[in-house]
Amino acid sequence: MNITRLYELYLQHPFIQTDTRKPLPGGIYFALSGGNFDGNTFAKQALEQGAAYAVVDKPDVAANDRYIVVDDVLTALQQLAKHHRQQFDIPFIAITGSNGKTTTKELVAAVLGSKYHTAATEGNLNNHIGVPLTLLKIKPGTEMAIIEMGANHQREIAGYCEIALPTHGIITNCGKAHIEGFGGIEGVRKGKGELYDFLRAHNGTIFRNADLDYLEGMAHDIPQQVTYGSANAQYIGKPIMKDVFVQVAMLTAHTETTVATNLVGEYNFPNVMTAIAVGLHFGIGIDTIKAAIAAYNPDNSRSQWLQKGTNRIILDAYNANPTSMRAAILNFATASLPNKSLWIGGMKEMGSEEAYEHRELVALIAEHAWQQVILVGKEFKDITNGYTWFETSAEAAAYVTTHLPQNSSILIKGSRGSKMEALLAALPG
Repeated sequence: MNITRLYELYLQHPFIQTDTRKPLPGGIYFALSGGNFDGNTFAKQALEQGAAYAVVDKPDVAANDRYIVVDDVLTALQQLAKHHRQQFDIPFIAITGSNGKTTTKELVAAVLGSKYHTAATEGNLNNHIGVPLTLLKIKPGTEMAIIEMGANHQREIAGYCEIALPTHGIITNCGKAHIEGFGGIEGVRKGKGELYDFLRAHNGTIFRNADLDYLEGMAHDIPQQVTYGSANAQYIGKPIMKDVFVQVAMLTAHTETTVATNLVGEYNFPNVMTAIAVGLHFGIGIDTIKAAIAAYNPDNSRSQWLQKGTNRIILDAYNANPTSMRAAILNFATASLPNKSLWIGGMKEMGSEEAYEHRELVALIAEHAWQQVILVGKEFKDITNGYTWFETSAEAAAYVTTHLPQNSSILIKGSRGSKMEALLAALPG
């Protein structure tokens, strides 16, 4: 079946699902397959559960005309998403980067949503499946679209751009993340820079953090740039810490105004500045922007400020790499908080740099005084230090239940694979 015909069916049944464990009344099931499963085997179940059609790529499972046979289900999903995207003549803002892209996406969505009908990536559905699913959820009448793009190897962002066709783009930063796939920091910049390459070739606009010199070099020859940062930019602000939360002193129309946030750490300053710059560029007043940012509360283990019993916790355990780890620990070290402890999980996808980066991390921790340090993960096993170490978060959580802290300030951070939320769950209250 060609994409035009498939799109006609999608318009009649504009609900897409790839998982038969989720309800799908009247929608279209795409039988995606992976290394350990074949979505074609669930097509009959999807139809029995109420799906109008099932898109499959194995003709032998197609028992009737409710099965749509294509050459490759994933390719069909991506082509359908691109066709849908092409029906809109609105700003499509793509966001990528090593750190902060989901928080930036949420802030930008909050700001733009205060004035425009805005669609944005849900959660962090930012991969080869999440990007097309996000596009296919965009409804008629949408005025702004925000598409988050994650990547762990080169040519991945380029591929997403060919589907999402962004008109605007943001690279939050290029840090030491997914080093194993990108092959070093230069590979990271090349991979993330594929967004700039697309916008350069299609007369797009970028929002650029002027505080990161390397982004200026990556953005050469892009005529349409909106800059922001702490100096030498169109939109200038400065970070101010209030307790553990970052605020931004913003100079607009020769008047300084303070933008309050619920975000922990000065390292969130560029994320907030991005949202402010995007909002101002699209004609949203600073007071409306302030209200939208102040109302945003982070969740999903991203810089959350929590209270459990007598302890105060910064939970930042959704992701971690050397750049974000360093920023979080240094911010915590300088915060005016009592009895500070670190519960740190290993960083994943470091490749050949794993041992070096974890030794550097332990050395950084040793530069400051802590009430307690717990290290979790095999990555720390062979690093000599005087800290408490466990191979798994389950073992660490068991230790915490018998050594409960009191009146402590705790930073919990690690890669998602380290499962550091288990330590939080071990705390009463």
